[in-house]
Amino acid sequence: MNEDTRGPSQAAAAATGAVEEKEKKEEEEKGKEEEREKLPPILTASSTAASGAVERGAKGQLSAFSSSISAISQKKEVAEKRSSPPQPVIPNIKNVKDLPTICLDVRQKQRLSIDSLSVEMKAPEMKAPETKEPTLLVRNKTMKDFQEDIEKAKSSGEWKEVHDFYLTTFDSFLELSAVFKKDANTPFNTIEDSGINAKFVNAVYDALLNTPQDIQKSVLKGVINSLLREWKGPRSKDDLRAYFILLQNPQFNNTSTYVIYAHLLRQIATLVEADHHFLAHWFKKSSQKRFKQLVDRLLQFISLRLFPAKPEEFPPMTKCSWWIPSATKVLALLNAANGLAHLPIIPYTDFYNSTLDHIDLMEEYHTWQCFGNSRRFSFCQYPFVISIAAKKIIIQRDSEQQMISIARQSLVDKVSRRQRPDMNMLFLNMKVRRTHLVSDSLDELTRKRADLKKKLKVTFVGEAGLDMGGLTKEWFLLLIRQIFHPDYGMFAYHKDSRCHWFSSFKCENYSEFRLVGILMGLAVYNSITLDIRFPPCCYKKLLSPPIVPGDQNTPVGICNVTIDDLYQIMPELAHGLNELLSYDGNVEEDFYSTFQVFQEEFGIIKSYNLKSAGDKIPVTNQNRKEYVQLYVDFLLNKSIYKQFAAFYYGFHSVCASNALMLLRPEEVEILVCGSPELDMHALQRNTQYDGYVKTDLTIRYFWDVVLGFPLDLQKKLLHFTTGSDRVPVGGMADLNFKISKHETSTNWLPVAHTCFNQLCLPPYKNKKELKQKLIIGISNSEGFGLE
Repeated sequence: MNEDTRGPSQAAAAATGAVEEKEKKEEEEKGKEEEREKLPPILTASSTAASGAVERGAKGQLSAFSSSISAISQKKEVAEKRSSPPQPVIPNIKNVKDLPTICLDVRQKQRLSIDSLSVEMKAPEMKAPETKEPTLLVRNKTMKDFQEDIEKAKSSGEWKEVHDFYLTTFDSFLELSAVFKKDANTPFNTIEDSGINAKFVNAVYDALLNTPQDIQKSVLKGVINSLLREWKGPRSKDDLRAYFILLQNPQFNNTSTYVIYAHLLRQIATLVEADHHFLAHWFKKSSQKRFKQLVDRLLQFISLRLFPAKPEEFPPMTKCSWWIPSATKVLALLNAANGLAHLPIIPYTDFYNSTLDHIDLMEEYHTWQCFGNSRRFSFCQYPFVISIAAKKIIIQRDSEQQMISIARQSLVDKVSRRQRPDMNMLFLNMKVRRTHLVSDSLDELTRKRADLKKKLKVTFVGEAGLDMGGLTKEWFLLLIRQIFHPDYGMFAYHKDSRCHWFSSFKCENYSEFRLVGILMGLAVYNSITLDIRFPPCCYKKLLSPPIVPGDQNTPVGICNVTIDDLYQIMPELAHGLNELLSYDGNVEEDFYSTFQVFQEEFGIIKSYNLKSAGDKIPVTNQNRKEYVQLYVDFLLNKSIYKQFAAFYYGFHSVCASNALMLLRPEEVEILVCGSPELDMHALQRNTQYDGYVKTDLTIRYFWDVVLGFPLDLQKKLLHFTTGSDRVPVGGMADLNFKISKHETSTNWLPVAHTCFNQLCLPPYKNKKELKQKLIIGISNSEGFGLE
């Protein structure tokens, strides 16, 4: 209802409400004024009058703040003309440490929604004085002009023009946005375009570190002033642009600026989700170099706050407990941007913070388990910063705790039944015959399902010896070799991609797929590296979902798959589907396909509809994308659902743990199969010797040869000696690689005991003979898990 049609009683009621609202606002403003008085004066000799205008403006209505923005720049210019030459005051960085914390609740209360603001503006008593929108100075200075000013300053030694540019630019958010905006008349409110001239920003920052100290301090002073201003209502896109620009400031590499940096991070961290959405999409357009600098700066900030080289440089941890959570949340913003990019800007491993390997990880894990994603901070809420080595430690210790708990329960049950305890009850004891390896293993694991979380020990029937780890590894290797053999029919080997995939053949019992899942789970649980070649898509499905759902009817192992996933398994088929998508002609007439696919099963061709009545729906130019997506989904999800579901439940029957929620699919693969990155120098440093010493001529020949091998031969050597060409998560040190002297004729080839990662090397007479025999041996050995 507008004021022309409002009755007397309504006007009176509105006036009464307005008075009460006004009194309430005055009390709030008074409290803010008192709080502002606590802040340290961060002023220059040339900007005192301007700052006074800001303080007076904060006491008035909403529009008073807007009008003060133009007053700041005008009064500052007048003041600067009076001081000749300008002598910028160095900001008191120590005082900045005492800034009041920026409380999220307070900031949320200050935000005014558009709806509430429009209701208030209807009442004449609540109208703010009519003023024009804040007017930004039109910045005509281009990047070329700026660079010319820099060159002139370097040659003449007169930096006033450059100083004035930096001083004015960084004085407020509005000025920042105005200077670096591509077009001052365009709002640039879209997610895909920040409207910022990134090259200009980079040029200004690159030049900043090479300017005189007073200019650099003036920039920091301006940043402090900008962050301390009172901002009313939701953030504008100009504010977001300012945050976007300020976060890239290279001055924040210096620990002396960390207090200012922390306040900037906190303000960004406490933005609303919609604002974060904009920033993430803007950052995804960053260059790799600049993006990596942002990430490294944040990681360094977290590391130095956790383990400061000079603790006296920072406030006590009790007074800045919000530093690390704020930095981690901003890092999460960049991680989201990295994921939004078509191709990741940097590898996911670049977000790892190795410093976290040295904190109490289990305390972090238990905090996360108890409080989840609530207000109590834990690094486990942001697992992308935790390295795979640290995650392995968490999983291993969590596994050990479960092992101890299960073993203790078995002991208590035994005693409660008045039975004599037996040490064997503390282990998962597998007794198998070599001649019936798969069937015996399946029977044992089925009977001892309740013991899967105990420590694994293997005994081969009819063979003497204790399992000190070698027999367990041999059991894994032999089982994998047999199960993955093409003749066994469970998995199809694809030569082009050099990986295995689940056979789509239907059968009555899928228990053997469950066995493979259990094997993988036991390998992770017992820190065994397997020589399995599954595509990355498999591990993505294995974490869908990462925790087994309580409802058995909930589908498992179903994930969003794309043609890129199919490329990793069946590259030829994926290429054909891509050709279909890019075909210029008439798809329906030239291909004559329908939404129906055919598969051969035991010599019989069977047809499957990709959608209801798919055999009657032709594939056309309009629906070919849908056809390809349904086809890929059929191949990687639906056609193998029962096989993969059994595999999924087998794996999670051993590895059921919240720790799996911390892992990416790529990290699960590394835990199961090891890392593909070899460091043979690290292997040399960690090798043990039996019968040799590292200075022996044969050993020196060996390492000269191996370090000179190309990568493929180095992988063959590792596969020959350990059964896998991959490295455990802990690196080469975890291999326990040993070279033993083989007292035999030098005409013999080297011998390897893969169960113990041991190479038996005869004392060859010269390097040429050693190289020749070694290449023959490693190139003609039988592989495991491959065709």
